[in-house]
Amino acid sequence: METVQREDLPVPNRPNLVLIHSDQHRFDCLGVNGHPLLKTPHFDRLAAEGMNFTHAFTPSPVCVPARNCLLHGQWATQHRVITNYGSNAVPMADTDHLPTFTQVLRDAGYFLGHLGKWHVHPEKGPEAYGFHEHVPDRYGEWRGSAGLPPLPHGNGWFGELDPHVTPEQSRLAWSADQVVAMLEARQGSDPPFFVELDLSQPHLPNVVPEPYHSLYPPDAIAPWPSFPDPLCGKPYIQAQQRRTWELDGWTWDDWRPVVSRYLGEISLLDAQVGRLLDCLDRLGLADNTLFVYTTDHGDMCGGHGMIDKMYILYEDVVRVPLLMRWPAGIRPGSVCDAFVSHGLDLAATFCEAAGAVVPDTFSGQSLLPWMTGEGDVGRDMIVSTSEGNQFGLYSQRMVRDRRWKYVWNCTAEDELYDLETDPGELRNRATAPACADELGRLRYRLVAWMEETRDPLLNQWTRPQLLKGLKV
Repeated sequence: METVQREDLPVPNRPNLVLIHSDQHRFDCLGVNGHPLLKTPHFDRLAAEGMNFTHAFTPSPVCVPARNCLLHGQWATQHRVITNYGSNAVPMADTDHLPTFTQVLRDAGYFLGHLGKWHVHPEKGPEAYGFHEHVPDRYGEWRGSAGLPPLPHGNGWFGELDPHVTPEQSRLAWSADQVVAMLEARQGSDPPFFVELDLSQPHLPNVVPEPYHSLYPPDAIAPWPSFPDPLCGKPYIQAQQRRTWELDGWTWDDWRPVVSRYLGEISLLDAQVGRLLDCLDRLGLADNTLFVYTTDHGDMCGGHGMIDKMYILYEDVVRVPLLMRWPAGIRPGSVCDAFVSHGLDLAATFCEAAGAVVPDTFSGQSLLPWMTGEGDVGRDMIVSTSEGNQFGLYSQRMVRDRRWKYVWNCTAEDELYDLETDPGELRNRATAPACADELGRLRYRLVAWMEETRDPLLNQWTRPQLLKGLKV
């Protein structure tokens, strides 16, 4: 990517930047994105006052790789952080030689504040990446000091009621309190700021206080378009994922309370987003603050009968919400349906908005042209990659256009879905003779992308497998 210098954006007008980065939030779990039951008035307000990116995708649907994609502006196949640390699958890659958008912002004169979880590196904290201030997630300590019992965990990963706290005492509200305090401290300061809040929610388990725990009656929750899925003609590892979580035989009635709690926690998150928008308004900072909400990736949450996000590249986990507000730069109520690789593109966007040079190691594209109404049609396809995690390595590459999605599973059956006729991705068409042309076309596009990005998985053995149709 060429370096970009925003000489047309005067330094005094560089926006403040606020990034709210959640964990495992599905694209379809916003009112503005069409969920028939979920109430998210503040997310909807964010879209109404700014821009909704309706085709944003994660570069990798695993937490640590995705967060390194954002930080370094690169694909996981480039920075080589390919699994969560602590998984013992592969050692943590050395990324010290790679630029980060945060250091670019610091060099450009921004104050950088980070709050919440830090799921980037097991030993190096935010300060090692350019942040001036870090407020770690000490909610558990605060809860104990307030005389409140620990967060309940009796139902394991599947969530439950937290009977001990009010919504105002929840981890989400406590986290928002810390952001409000940091924003208030920055009011009237000369240098522009970048403030990032990394949340642990709505990642499972969803342990939710009332009234949010009961906000969505389980009986009212309809199945996802991707449920049920017998997994016929699909890689064995998907059935293994279900078996490992002991989900064989689960009906939608089993999933209803799990999904209910997930939706309830998103509504609690929505309330905190509203508080932060109101805080910027109250402090007189809103007009020239670019406020961004997104997540690292989605969550199966019952889709295809699975939970979490491993060993699949379904829409449930790769498509993500991305909402922005910037009154000085974005026309209210705008919608962008261009393909966005959200981590890579946000890194470039933040640099360009700051009037800084975008490092030539970055692989994303700035979203400023779309935000200001000057963008073209953009990419004609989007990519996501995964290497497995929980029970071994498993290399996957996804290429998706407006209708078709191809998933190359390096050591298992390939997947091909017609998203127009099968939006739930239930019927694998990879071996259908009628789809052979589409399969070949997308394999060729994938190889071209792998060549362009120097994906180490493309070699003398895998290239002919894809280009000559040698995949079994």
